[in-house]
Amino acid sequence: MAEIVLGIWTTHGPQLSTTPEQWMLRVPADRKRKHWFKGKEYSFEELVDMRRSENLAEQSSLEARTRNHAACQSAIARVAAMWKDVSPDVCVVFGNDQRELVLPEMQPAFTIFHGETFWNGPLPKERAATLPPGIGEAEWANRPKERTEYKGLPDLAALLIERGLDSGWDFAASSAWPDLPSPHHHVGTPHAFAYILRRVMEDLAVPMLPIITNTFFPPNQPRPKRCFELGQLVHRVLKEWKRDVRVAVFGSGGMSHFVINEDFDAALFKAIHNRDGAYLQSINPTLMKDGTSELLNWISASGCLFQTSLSGERIDYVPCYRTEAGTGTAQGFVVWK
Repeated sequence: MAEIVLGIWTTHGPQLSTTPEQWMLRVPADRKRKHWFKGKEYSFEELVDMRRSENLAEQSSLEARTRNHAACQSAIARVAAMWKDVSPDVCVVFGNDQRELVLPEMQPAFTIFHGETFWNGPLPKERAATLPPGIGEAEWANRPKERTEYKGLPDLAALLIERGLDSGWDFAASSAWPDLPSPHHHVGTPHAFAYILRRVMEDLAVPMLPIITNTFFPPNQPRPKRCFELGQLVHRVLKEWKRDVRVAVFGSGGMSHFVINEDFDAALFKAIHNRDGAYLQSINPTLMKDGTSELLNWISASGCLFQTSLSGERIDYVPCYRTEAGTGTAQGFVVWK
């Protein structure tokens, strides 16, 4: 019988894999757009004025960015070492897609990958040229140097789809990553999953069940309660799965961004530590907009892992500010063994 032996909640964004100087490549985009913060939308200038007392200019200085970057690299190394120490046989990853594979023309809330294999590889130059500043620089962390095939878990995926149908879940199913024509900006595996393969597993991949949740894009973003229930379903299916394997479960994404909200992140950490599923299911969706919505993947992982006897620690929390408006990404890492 399958046994869950490891749980990891981790961020995966480009600031983890770019230099402190390269973080600033995103600032022009920060200045141009509106941002969600604590349930409301604000311009960049409004955020600067609102958060003036927080001394964010100092917290986003080169010195602070350099310090935070080093802390993140240390945390990633610790997570990778813990992965290697436990050495699971297979993994389930709750992740999301950012218009890498899933387009507005057909946008499921939840997609289960049930193929035998999936692949990733270098991004062709003409596609790489379409990536925004500060994003392309992080591609090394999401892509192997040459085309690589990874093993899926089609039998587990089939069981999850079947048990889902039995209990009111109508999943979309994918047997292969869509091959979207150039000039689309992506080929291969979405970064929510590729980051795990590259920076946590350090390219020594085990078979994976990728579960894609539409966290970002209206109108069909699932509610926190539904994501938690998805994790509970995955736990039940893993208990039924008749393979003698050791399983890791990942929540990939977050934390608060593109405007950092340390209070919200602290409440989420507390809920995970206390196994407080009621809080996680009750979070107001207006607090999980933009990149913060990726924390729905953490909630799904929690729904699964709260049912186990695993326990552990917060490896680190690093709010990586890049401007006086509070833009950037808060980086978080939790491991249960």
